[in-house]
Amino acid sequence: MAEISVIEQIVIDNVRKILVGLEYPQDKLSVDMGLNEKFIGHVESTKAKEKYNINHLNKIAELFECSIRDFFPEEPIKGELKKRISKK
Repeated sequence: MAEISVIEQIVIDNVRKILVGLEYPQDKLSVDMGLNEKFIGHVESTKAKEKYNINHLNKIAELFECSIRDFFPEEPIKGELKKRISKK
């Protein structure tokens, strides 16, 4: 199982909400973004390493005519910085 951060899961969930609301298939979004048709399915899978990057999110925002900010929480996720500092 690939390790995923809280912020990555929030972004995945927010993109997924838009897809479901618009009844937009994962494979169509992948192809419309110029990627392999299975990319979005891999991003949403806990078993795959693929995750969205800022360029992916910009393409999705452009396709859905929304703000890239729609994919992120309003406030920072507390505790993420502390986790990284304690790993050193």
